[in-house]
Amino acid sequence: MAEKIYWKIPALLLFIMFCLMLGASLGDSAIQDELAHIPAGYAYVKFLDYRLNPEHPPLVKAIAGLPLLFLHLNFPTDIKSWTTDVNGQWDQGGAFLYNAGNNPDQIIFWARLPMLLLTIFVGILFYLWTSRRFGRTVATLSLFLFVFSPTFLAHGHYVTTDIGATLGFLIGLWSFINFLENPSWKNTAIAGLCFGIAELLKFSTFLLIPIYIVIYLMHFTVLMDHSWKERALLAARGVSKFVAMGIIGVVVISLVYGFFMLHYPSALQMRDSKFLLSSFGNRTLVNIQHTLASHALTRPLAHYFLGVLMVIQRAAGGNTAYFLGQVSNAGSRSYFPIMYLMKESLGFLILAVVGLMYGIIKICRKYPWGWKRLGYWVKNNFAVFAAGFTVFFYWAYSLKSPLNIGVRHVLPTFPFIYLLVSRQIVSWMHGDGYRAPGGLFEFFRLIYKKYILAIPRYSIVFLLLAFIVFNVVRSYPYFLSYFNALGGGTDYGYRIAVDSNYDWGQDLKRLADYVQSNNIESISLDYFGGGAPAYYLGGKFKPWWSARGPAHGYFAISLTLLEGSVNPATPPFPQTKLEDSYSWLRGHEPIGRGGKSIFIYYLPK
Repeated sequence: MAEKIYWKIPALLLFIMFCLMLGASLGDSAIQDELAHIPAGYAYVKFLDYRLNPEHPPLVKAIAGLPLLFLHLNFPTDIKSWTTDVNGQWDQGGAFLYNAGNNPDQIIFWARLPMLLLTIFVGILFYLWTSRRFGRTVATLSLFLFVFSPTFLAHGHYVTTDIGATLGFLIGLWSFINFLENPSWKNTAIAGLCFGIAELLKFSTFLLIPIYIVIYLMHFTVLMDHSWKERALLAARGVSKFVAMGIIGVVVISLVYGFFMLHYPSALQMRDSKFLLSSFGNRTLVNIQHTLASHALTRPLAHYFLGVLMVIQRAAGGNTAYFLGQVSNAGSRSYFPIMYLMKESLGFLILAVVGLMYGIIKICRKYPWGWKRLGYWVKNNFAVFAAGFTVFFYWAYSLKSPLNIGVRHVLPTFPFIYLLVSRQIVSWMHGDGYRAPGGLFEFFRLIYKKYILAIPRYSIVFLLLAFIVFNVVRSYPYFLSYFNALGGGTDYGYRIAVDSNYDWGQDLKRLADYVQSNNIESISLDYFGGGAPAYYLGGKFKPWWSARGPAHGYFAISLTLLEGSVNPATPPFPQTKLEDSYSWLRGHEPIGRGGKSIFIYYLPK
């Protein structure tokens, strides 16, 4: 009976998550990145051609493209964005979705469905691994936090690589820990396979390599019962399998890339590579990429390497974004900590503080002072250390990045944070340090200390979990725009940041619903996103941009564009030119919203 209940709870949680994501997805228009990812994925599986979107690995996009094979779609291959442009992903996406006689909502639905299932699959793996390592109670609480995370509910149903990156770090770390604990050739092969798959999901999983090295060295360092010489010998003996794991990963990458490049002409690949890397600073790396691309056997690795270099190039240049009243492309080291505190549920943040304080106190009490304390703790809690170090290293790297366009970029660390918090909260609720009762008196004493005194702790936790659920239900279906009370709530989070934190173009269909329900005959619109205003608004749509000056009548604008144009720039980033600014909207209050992210005004003549 208990066994069935233990399985029914995670199944119910994941079913709720699927329903919440599906409901939100049906109301969301295409977001900005889907305009590139959906046609790219379809081209991979339909034509085995990788000319589109090389700055992201293929696996997530290809999975999204599989259902589209059964829809008998028109994919234009005779237009400039496909035939002559270099990586003409945006124009190709617009043509494929909205100008080729296809049903864009049908395409978006079927492309997103595998993403929903992939998110549920991540939840299943997360629960199974956590349950095996830390018990079902910790696993259930961790899964609960995963299921009711506004960020996972938002990004778990889009055709983007963020949920793929989360899966990559989960399977990458899980399989590597198994390899360290039992370095058989079977586990070596599994770890190598998982590493290769991770690299095919998002390029940020490249960070697994330094994480692996540190965890590998730490695994042998904390063998406290061995001399340093013995530890060094054990580590050296494992190097061959460690290297073999990497080779297996490279083979997996090469095979998958090679498959999706079967009909991608080598001359076209070389032309694209030269153009896309023409401004890359380190010419040695560029020459290596070009050399790899010039040989048939290494062409797949060259295209993988091209994507890595494109990510490095983009990260170095930053991305123009609005944050805390300023517009900049330089980034801020406070960006991710602030966004994390604003985008996570307050209930979870309280649990995290309690868990952190309890964990520190418990470690200080249990282990003697000095370096040995750390060594013994790591040895006895190696999986916890590995998860914690992954979070630390990933965040340390992210804090230095000027690419500040969304909390989603640290999403792969969320499950590990949920695990670490849940483990401490469960321990705090149960209480520990009490011996088994030796008699009737000690039995009642144990009941009193472990259960009666624990009632307030259980009550606090359940109230906080209920608060988390309440916030998610209240924010439905606007999960992408979710901010907690620290950030002004879902209605006012745009004052902190926009882009994929608040407005990624997801509310165009909701704007169309507003226009229809309010009998608006004509509306000017400046829109940011992957939707097509002319498709959803028809003849009522009047394209607008800031240089056209003040609009009259009904006017709507995406908040990403509004906040980016009316707020001051951080030097040396240039100030917005007057003709590019919507400063003329100051003094006007919106009369409504399309969803949460599109302001609607009525401006009299």
